[in-house]
Amino acid sequence: MNILESLMLKNKKILAIIPARGGSKRLPGKNTLELAGKAMISWTIEAALNSEYIGTTIITSDNDKVLSIGKEYKTMAIQRPKELSGDDSSSIDAVIHALKQVSEEYDYVVLLQPTSPLRTAKHIDEAIMLLHKKNADAIISVSEMNHSPLWSNQLSESLNMENFLDKEVLNKRSQDLSPYYRLNGAIYICNIKRLLEEKTFFIKNNIYAYKMDKESSIDIDDEIDFKLAEILFEN
Repeated sequence: MNILESLMLKNKKILAIIPARGGSKRLPGKNTLELAGKAMISWTIEAALNSEYIGTTIITSDNDKVLSIGKEYKTMAIQRPKELSGDDSSSIDAVIHALKQVSEEYDYVVLLQPTSPLRTAKHIDEAIMLLHKKNADAIISVSEMNHSPLWSNQLSESLNMENFLDKEVLNKRSQDLSPYYRLNGAIYICNIKRLLEEKTFFIKNNIYAYKMDKESSIDIDDEIDFKLAEILFEN
């Protein structure tokens, strides 16, 4: 990216929103658990604050401890209402609620989930630069799958494996199959006008993928994920 493009990008007003509920069934209080010397959410807050292009960072939560951590970093902290804080509550509802609390106008919103603590400011800025390069309205991060879905299928109660795999892939080595990618949950970017119109980061068109490495893509959902993240930080 040349200097002119960099200046153009910095003129875009970009807002980061970090949604962090207090509850979690699989790993209670995970967003504030100590990970490599600091609360897990702190890694995402620092990544947002260290981004070259993000202007304002917001924490939205129903949990006082989470909001207190956000205030320590001098980010904007928004108390999320109970109806948007249950296990079945969606991140998009929390994002839209947070956007309504902001008086200043922004061009793009970046959703950064605290369960991706190995995602860094470098990843965020690369995704934003891709947004600029593609002249896109949305960017979503992905990582390559460890195992091709072509090697999987559903099983009946009988456990019968006849026709379990297509003949085309039956005799192929896994390394000969084309790579597949999965959402890794680390970075979602969208033009705010389109987000509010379509109420999703998965807008209908002009949307592209930002590819991340597997190690940085860990998404902490349970204790095993958390232990793995600890090992990766140690190394």
